[in-house]
Amino acid sequence: MNWLTEYVRPKIRTLFARREVPDNLWDQCPACQQMVFHRDLQANLKVCPHCGHHLRAGASERLGWTFDEGTFTRIELPKVPADPLRFRDTKRYPDRLKEARDKTHLEDAVLVAHGKILGHQSVVAAMDFDFIGGSMGAAVGEAIVAAARLAVLQDSPLIVFTASGGARMQEGAISLMQMPRTVIATQLVKEAGLPYIVVLTDPTTGGVTASFPMLGDIQIAEPGALIGFAGARVIEQTVREKLPEGFQRAEYLHEHGIVDLVVKRTEMKATLARLISLLRVKEIEPQPVAA
Repeated sequence: MNWLTEYVRPKIRTLFARREVPDNLWDQCPACQQMVFHRDLQANLKVCPHCGHHLRAGASERLGWTFDEGTFTRIELPKVPADPLRFRDTKRYPDRLKEARDKTHLEDAVLVAHGKILGHQSVVAAMDFDFIGGSMGAAVGEAIVAAARLAVLQDSPLIVFTASGGARMQEGAISLMQMPRTVIATQLVKEAGLPYIVVLTDPTTGGVTASFPMLGDIQIAEPGALIGFAGARVIEQTVREKLPEGFQRAEYLHEHGIVDLVVKRTEMKATLARLISLLRVKEIEPQPVAA
């Protein structure tokens, strides 16, 4: 046995070998292409420190950022049929659901929780675009209805963070039926005299945009968020005109009165708390006049 080759050389290689750097230490901003240290990006709520671009966020992250100290209670959502139409395209629908659940660790494209936002008891529903594009099927419809009922039960405002590509084609007409169901759900909240606030995030499109997101007492959008029904190319082909610069972006919609506010993510929690305090002011009952 040659101790130089069998023992010394491997030790030298171990000492001077190039160490592998984990792939998840850095994130690249899709807007300015700058590399951002992962921890710095998370600490800044996934907002690029170089250009201010708001990266997409998951439902769990939204809830953690919104509630006080990241403390909240998730509710169990109603179960729905897994594959009502036995739909298949390039994959079976149950297989797509399984892949999405393994990827996101969610049952479907929305989470509902309750807790406090700077001391204000609130119910929050947050959609997750990573779950089949945040598409709205029966499960999302049931979740919005459940969130509305919980808000009424707790006498709390309802806040919804939207992120969706629209209706879920794998559920056909069942998906489209969720549009009127979610509209009725928002009406329950309004009839109870409770605030209903919507935060439109990137992207919010299709049948979701055409239902509950556009019915809020206050419409908030994150900077640069894509918000619309049909795609810009489809609209251009239909109207046969060139669309304005920034069409369907949050700032353009704010200028034209479609949304009320464009709020940075780092200021969202304080803004929501301020709006809740304004909208929850109780009317003072008139006092009887002394004879």
